[in-house]
Amino acid sequence: MFDKIYKLISNDIGIDLGTSNTLVYLKGHGIVINEPSVVAVNVKTNQILAVGTKAKEMLGRTPGHIKAIRPLVDGVISDFEVTEEMLSYLINKADKMSKKLARPRVLVGVPTGTTNVESRAVYDAARSAGAREVFLVEEPMAAAIGIRLPIKDPVGSMIIDIGGGTTDIAVISLGGVVKSKNLKIAGDRLDNDIITYMRDEFKILIGERTAETIKIALGSALPGEYMETEVHGRDILTGLPRAVMVTDSDVREAFSLSIKELVDGIKDTLETTPPEILSDIMHRGITLSGGGALIQGLDQLLQRVLKIPVYVAEDPLSAVARGTGVILDDIPFYKEVLIGNQDELPPR
Repeated sequence: MFDKIYKLISNDIGIDLGTSNTLVYLKGHGIVINEPSVVAVNVKTNQILAVGTKAKEMLGRTPGHIKAIRPLVDGVISDFEVTEEMLSYLINKADKMSKKLARPRVLVGVPTGTTNVESRAVYDAARSAGAREVFLVEEPMAAAIGIRLPIKDPVGSMIIDIGGGTTDIAVISLGGVVKSKNLKIAGDRLDNDIITYMRDEFKILIGERTAETIKIALGSALPGEYMETEVHGRDILTGLPRAVMVTDSDVREAFSLSIKELVDGIKDTLETTPPEILSDIMHRGITLSGGGALIQGLDQLLQRVLKIPVYVAEDPLSAVARGTGVILDDIPFYKEVLIGNQDELPPR
């Protein structure tokens, strides 16, 4: 009876808590928020000045007393208080879109291999931010549900969720993760590769935002159409501004080692996968989700190396958020895929 009452007076909110971007799903409305996971803080007063897009615009441009902080590093909370403030802002913003009386029920996606301490940190941050009840789900499982893979059937499915801080590789069958691997090779690593390459090869310094812009504009895993863009930075030798032309082949060279490590990580997972499930994957293929799935030619490169069909999910950026929405529609049906709630997590 209480559940029925709560459904009428409270919202269900799903959160894809990403290192680079956080997406919020509001039941009955779809994805209502997609903002960078950045918070701007006044260090003198500890006041939160901006969250999301407005805070990201401040990255690399703040005076001494203002810090633009990314509270999640490699998918893990590195600054609990700032994460709590960010979640509070996002939950309240989503909650106001559909005014209800009671506090919302929240489902949060976390990377595979998250420790009990890390899970507790996410849980506590969501509760402190105003959630009535908190559930956690592994991001590749949520992504698989979001793109409607048959996770409950006795067939193997493989999904690779390439986010900002981590890449989650998961082999799923009968509602559970059979094999999984979490790699620290994702969007942020590729940005750093570009920064390092620009410093070593062109002798200019660029920031994170510029590196991300280059990655989006020119990033590719295989040679294709020639592309170039003008990049502005600071000359290491003179200390003065300088512009250089960067091509797609430069960017491929910049993150070639990281792509190789990613391929090796996928191979390692396949090598330990049971033969019956491996046979299913060979027939059904591998699905890519997350922002990294949009790197041109990555699916073709993986298919060429692994000899297995590789597909990019439709709208890969929102796969996890859509999956949280599907789970919230029927939590009893998907209860076994959840990591747990307050009763199942370790004590504080």
